[in-house]
Amino acid sequence: MSTIAVAEEKRSLNWLLLLLKARTFVALVLVFAYFAIEAPNFLSMANAVLISKHVAINAFLAIGMTFVIITGGIDLSVGSVVGLTGMIAGWLVLYGIDPGLGWSIQFNTFEIVLIVCAVGIFVGWINGIVITKLNVAPFIATLGMLYVARGASLLLSEGRTFPNLNGVAEYGSDSFPFIGAGSFFGIPVMILMLVAAACIAAYIAGRTPLGRHIYATGGNERGAALSGVRVDRVKLFVYMFSGLMAALVGLIIASQLKASHPATGEFFELNAIAAAVLGGTSMSGGRGRIWGTIVGAFVIGILSDGLVMMGVSSFWQMVIKGLVIVTAVIIDQAQSRLQARIALAQEAAP
Repeated sequence: MSTIAVAEEKRSLNWLLLLLKARTFVALVLVFAYFAIEAPNFLSMANAVLISKHVAINAFLAIGMTFVIITGGIDLSVGSVVGLTGMIAGWLVLYGIDPGLGWSIQFNTFEIVLIVCAVGIFVGWINGIVITKLNVAPFIATLGMLYVARGASLLLSEGRTFPNLNGVAEYGSDSFPFIGAGSFFGIPVMILMLVAAACIAAYIAGRTPLGRHIYATGGNERGAALSGVRVDRVKLFVYMFSGLMAALVGLIIASQLKASHPATGEFFELNAIAAAVLGGTSMSGGRGRIWGTIVGAFVIGILSDGLVMMGVSSFWQMVIKGLVIVTAVIIDQAQSRLQARIALAQEAAP
């Protein structure tokens, strides 16, 4: 093959690779354009606010899931942790802690947030310990935690809802609803929380040694360990971070609805995985970007709300989301093969 032909092939392959890398943005534009035309009132301000809130819920979980998947793992427990932490938040707002001595310990909103976040981190720590110390596959470990956390949330209230989570001014918990329903200068608090979480996660991933260790662990765990990376600690961190993101979602939903239900969060893990994979995170580990995940969350959020507005059956919505996940993985594999082909072409070039 002539030098000119090789150069033309490399140029074509690079353009194709660029298109594959930009697939999330292309999907976002196409989905947005379709529903803007077909769905009634899709472009209204009220719908934009609603979509942004739904996107925030998916995005929190997807940020944590991105770190986990980059290390080559998976966290199927995040939806159940959302339900568990929401129930714990509801319990603390309504009842506090009763040590059985004729009096109870009550908490203000800030303390409730700290306790609930600590519970999410603790659940993630258990996942990490089971995976790193007991050598249980992430899929099995987090699947088991999915059932444990869901069962615990049901036991906490015997399957009932904790209603009227308005808090008590005397205890300083009356500001609890502000977490999910409040706003600053017209911007919902949950959106500001999401921006802060995304910036922190992006900084960790791109600017810190920990971020480099996360990518190294997913790219080649054995090689990372031999180079001095404390792989077990890295995995512990990503699962604890995922648990923290799930706890924040549990708090936001309980605060937004002023009620908590043990079934909250069912199938949320699917949306989180879909957003991360659609955003360019490789299921084989070692590759992914936080901002790509955020765009993926927007695609999933707009797709879900648009289908609802068009009256599409919830059953078909599940089918479509499943197809989106499978398609995203197929495209990711195509991108990996294309990158390998470009690398070979560069090595063969004179």
